[in-house]
Amino acid sequence: QLQLVESGGGLVQPGGSLRLSCEASGGTLVYYTIGWFRQAPGKEREGVSCISRGSNRIYYGDNVKGRFTISRDNAKNTAYLEMTSLKPEDNATYYCAAHLGPTYEFMCDVGRYDSWGQGTQVTVSS
Repeated sequence: QLQLVESGGGLVQPGGSLRLSCEASGGTLVYYTIGWFRQAPGKEREGVSCISRGSNRIYYGDNVKGRFTISRDNAKNTAYLEMTSLKPEDNATYYCAAHLGPTYEFMCDVGRYDSWGQGTQVTVSS
């Protein structure tokens, strides 16, 4: 059973940056599509960014394009989300998720991801 643990969240001022990490255990990330999702209070969980097994396909939500960068290091069994130019509307709990599937499969839909971390809180406030 793949287990995911997020870290790197915290309090940051508007315009600041954070780097989230997602460390996997109990499985090898190379076989998984990885996604970062977020959920703000009272809102549905939404896809922020997803990356294919070979890192050749990447999706960014419209509201984070140009500000966030997703990456993965399969050798370290870890994925990352670099967040810059943070805004108050980025306030949310951020979740890392993984989908086990063939290399041709790539999506960033919440319902398609099988394994989830516990989440890490990101607060953007002055």
